[in-house]
Amino acid sequence: MSERPPFRPRPLWELTRTRVLAFVREPEAVFWTFGFPVLLALALGIAFRQQGPPKSTVGIERGATAAQFVAWLGSSPDLEIVSLRADSARTALRRGRIVVLVRADSLGRPVLIYDPMRPETRLAQLTVYDALERAAGRHDPLQVRTDTVVRPGSRYIDFLIPGLIGLNLLGTGFWGIGFPVATARQQKLLRRLAATPMRRRDYLISLMLNRVAWLIPEIIAILGFGAVAFGVAVRGSWAAFALVILLGAVAFSALGLLVASRAKTIEAVSGLMNLAMVPMWVLSGSFFSSARFPEVMQPYVRSLPLTAVNDALRAIMNEGAGFSGVAGELGVLAAWTVASFALALRLFRWE
Repeated sequence: MSERPPFRPRPLWELTRTRVLAFVREPEAVFWTFGFPVLLALALGIAFRQQGPPKSTVGIERGATAAQFVAWLGSSPDLEIVSLRADSARTALRRGRIVVLVRADSLGRPVLIYDPMRPETRLAQLTVYDALERAAGRHDPLQVRTDTVVRPGSRYIDFLIPGLIGLNLLGTGFWGIGFPVATARQQKLLRRLAATPMRRRDYLISLMLNRVAWLIPEIIAILGFGAVAFGVAVRGSWAAFALVILLGAVAFSALGLLVASRAKTIEAVSGLMNLAMVPMWVLSGSFFSSARFPEVMQPYVRSLPLTAVNDALRAIMNEGAGFSGVAGELGVLAAWTVASFALALRLFRWE
């Protein structure tokens, strides 16, 4: 009776297991994957915490009518009044410590001085003008009623957390794959692997599977902190949320493989990864809306994979979207995944 051959784990499994264990033994990588996004969310969440509409800081130039101007403007709940000497008032306006300067002309009438190119000064100028006119006895002939509603998911922290998740997926996808490949190639380890029966496909897929293995704790760290510290919630489909995360991680991993497919040194792969990531850092709306860029740039901006991840996560988390609401973004990520991995598989060299 013939003996059964001993069990030999598949190369893909062994390679994936090795990469997972190697990640655990790198405390710097663990910090940048889990600790840094949480600290960044904490710092920005505190800096931009919801405090109601901010007051506009208005400077009053000291003089004979300064006390009267302070009394008039002090009745407005939207203004913070600062009394300044003439020489320091101009400096404060130039450096942005005040947005509008009020001084008296030769007849004692108020003159508003402000920079029209700064977006926040327009609102401050209108508020100051309204307060002065009301103090002088103006009455509105039309009594307009207001009804305010605070929409869930409208805070800056609600905008920020999806962007941080997208940035983390981008960074770990590129750096977590590009560096190991370039290091192994530089140390001639890839040449040794090429001499084994292992298929090139197994090696590349194992790098991507390592990213997927750490995906759940990575997202739990950021999303869990946002929920506990700031009440951030996922208001849409959890299934759609999970699919966007998974497809985004795979797309960025495939891009990382593509960037590292020919790089022979750490310096080369670092430059290539920065070349690929910097446009997405700037354009994809992680910290501010990508709609700020001109309309002519929007087709390019929307075609970037990080833009697709950020927009899809914000639609699901803040607007309650499901699969149909993020179908376009999922299509963009799928296209980047297939094209990048196919090209990486074709271009990859062991040496």
